[in-house]
Parts: sequence; structure tokens; C-alpha cells
Amino acid sequence: MKLLFAKGPSLNTRLLVAVLLSVALLVVDYRSQRLNMLRSLLAMATYPLQMLASLPIDAYHDLSDSVISYVELQKENRRLKEQQFVNDAKLLKLAALEKENTRLRMLLENSFQLGEQVLVAELVSVKLAPYEHTVVVNKGSRFGVHPEQPVLDASGIVGQVVRTMPSSSEVMLITDPDHAIPVQVNRNGLRTIAFGTGQPNRLHLPFLANNADIVPGDLLVTSGLGGVFPAGYPVAVVDKFEARPDKSFANIYATPKAELDKSREFLIVWSDSTPVVLGEPVKSETAEQPAPVAAKPKDAKHVGP
Repeated sequence: MKLLFAKGPSLNTRLLVAVLLSVALLVVDYRSQRLNMLRSLLAMATYPLQMLASLPIDAYHDLSDSVISYVELQKENRRLKEQQFVNDAKLLKLAALEKENTRLRMLLENSFQLGEQVLVAELVSVKLAPYEHTVVVNKGSRFGVHPEQPVLDASGIVGQVVRTMPSSSEVMLITDPDHAIPVQVNRNGLRTIAFGTGQPNRLHLPFLANNADIVPGDLLVTSGLGGVFPAGYPVAVVDKFEARPDKSFANIYATPKAELDKSREFLIVWSDSTPVVLGEPVKSETAEQPAPVAAKPKDAKHVGP
């Protein structure tokens, strides 16, 4: 029969034996390399336990770093896109100025008098009324936006602000039937007016004679007349010239350079050299007041496509 209460070494004896054994192992490990194999085996045996113990903390740090990196990457990506958008718009004038000869210095001087203060605005909504080409952007009078400001995208002129609210603005596109913009042929400086036709990809030039020096492929840029649109920005490319001997004027159409039906970001441009503090409303402007659109000549009649 087994004893109910077996007697063994006391706790003090066991502790003494453990201490002596530990000291002996330390002396052997210090003076020789005999325990290296044992240490390696013990390390391999305990490694899974170490990994399992540190797994929650490592997973938490990895997840936190991933979330922070993703948010920072999104902010950086958004900032770089806006910067690239602004830079692309600034380069538009250079493409127009390259083909100018005698007017190069004059247009270059007038162009850089603009001050290049711009504001990136995003598309909010599109007006669905037939033959009315207007959009709403998410920048308004509290950002310093005011009526008659030119609006463009990375490819060319989009239109102009016609109405401002505190947090949004209404922009009339250059293809609106009620819109007219002074332009000139970049190749030779021939001036005329381009009217909207109500079609999203077409402008009409109704006031050029049959013998006018304009051909398909000519680039139309803003002339700067009227004081609304600064000079030198691309507007459209002539795609149709039809002489009409029985009429006083030729039938001329052009395709806008701006991607009016695709762009979601626009640039609102200040032509005034005085800096505008963004985020503060302009006191001289009254919100929700429509602006006059570039006027058509009184004796002009719009000819449809």
C-alpha cells in the first residue's frame, strides 16, 4: 500500500539543490561551449510560445501602421492631384503663346498680370433643364468667389460664374445658348465671338465672312476683350468651315477644348491682382445675385446649327 503522506526533501533542500544546479550550469556555460546545443534546443522549443505571446501586440501595431499609412497616403494623393491640376491649367497658356509671333510679348505680359490665383472646385450637380448648360460647384462667396469669374479645367475654358451662394456657385458653360465668349484665332489673331449652341460639344462662330482666314484645325483662344476671360486660354478647335455665297457670313463651328461633360474638378480664376483671402465672403458681392453673361451684340442674330 502507498503511504498517504509521503515524506521527501524539504523546500529549503530543494531550493538549495536548484541554486547549486543553476550556479553549476552558469559556470559550465561560462567556461565552455558544452551547453550551446542545449540552449539552441530550448530556444527552438520556446520560440512558438514567444511568437504566440507577442502576436496580439504585433498585430495591433501592424494594423495601426497600415491604417495611418493609408490615411496619409490618401491625403498625399489628394494634395498631389490638386497640385497637378493647377500646374496643368497654368501650362495651358504656354501652348497658346508658342504659336504667336508679333503678339508674343504683349500676350505674355497680359497673361502673367493675371496673378495666377486660382481655387479648385468640385462638381456638385448638373442642371438637367433642356438647352440650359449650367453646373453647380462646391465653392461659393465665403471662399471669395464672385459672379463673372472665369472657370476652366485642365484642357480649356469651361464657362463663367453667374450666381454665388455662401457654399456653392452656379457656372454657365460656354455651350449654353445664352453664352458668348470673345475669341481669336491663335494662328493669325483674327477676332470674333463664339456662341453656345445648346449642344455639349459645339460652338458657333456666326460673324465671320466667307473669305475669313480661318480653317478647320485652328485653335481659338480667349482674346481678353470684355474683361471677363483673361487672354490666351484655349477655348475650342475649329472643325467645320462652310462658305455660303448667298449669305454675308460663313457657317463655322468649333469643338470646345474643355471636357465639359466629363470634368469633375474646375479652376476658378481671379484676374484681380489683389489677393483674395479664401474662406471669407466678399463684402462687395451679394450672394444669390445672378451675374450678367457675356453679352451678344445688339445687332447680332444667333444662327443655330
